[in-house]
Amino acid sequence: MTFASRLHAGETLLTAWSGIPDPLTVEIVAAQGVDAVTLDMQHGGHTDDSVLRSIVPVLRAGRHPVVRVPVGRFDMASRALDFGAEAVIAPMVNSVEDAQSFAAAMKYPPIGERSWGPTFALPRNGGGDSKSWLREANANTVSFAMIETRAALKALDGILETPGIDGIFVGPADFSIAWTEGGTVDSTLEDMMETVASIADRANAAGKHAGIFVVDAGMCGRFVEMGYRFLALGTEHKYMALGAESLLKTARNSMS
Repeated sequence: MTFASRLHAGETLLTAWSGIPDPLTVEIVAAQGVDAVTLDMQHGGHTDDSVLRSIVPVLRAGRHPVVRVPVGRFDMASRALDFGAEAVIAPMVNSVEDAQSFAAAMKYPPIGERSWGPTFALPRNGGGDSKSWLREANANTVSFAMIETRAALKALDGILETPGIDGIFVGPADFSIAWTEGGTVDSTLEDMMETVASIADRANAAGKHAGIFVVDAGMCGRFVEMGYRFLALGTEHKYMALGAESLLKTARNSMS
């Protein structure tokens, strides 16, 4: 099943978050029990080249490749799809105009303006007939517009109504900064949770997908209850730290 079809079926999907631009590291991350791997070009170190190369081990592991592009780099959204990504997350989509530009890069005509050229994506997904690929591509590629600011919240209904936008993805760290007008960064800030829940409600009511970055894994159940079905968990730094902590604790306990 494709990433899009699983979301449409109502599944809750967990994605790893990769910031280390090394296909070998991505291979290890993809081998864990996640549904998808997101390659982060915004705050992570991934580049055009590492995205091109890292999608291979993600697909080989049977996971769904997702890419977060840098702010405003909608051209990279098209490239990520041509490399074989199934979904793209665009940060700081703060207006309907931003959403329209993002959607144009994500979808072939008549919905968008994506240029033809799945040079790597088509063979990496089993090849096949290019006409069938064109016919199915718009439905099989998922565009997530990030909601992180008060401007984005104000424009949310228009963003959700934009043809070619398939869902929203909340960045709770930036949203907390905006919510407190620069007072704090707190991804689990209780004061904003009612609004975070309302964002998912509005997305679901519009027939769109809702995703969110989860800093505290213990919050996943609460976010699912709100209506979020695409949850991002941690980074390689956190995975390594948790693994090392567990190993060291076990080792030291065995010697005490």
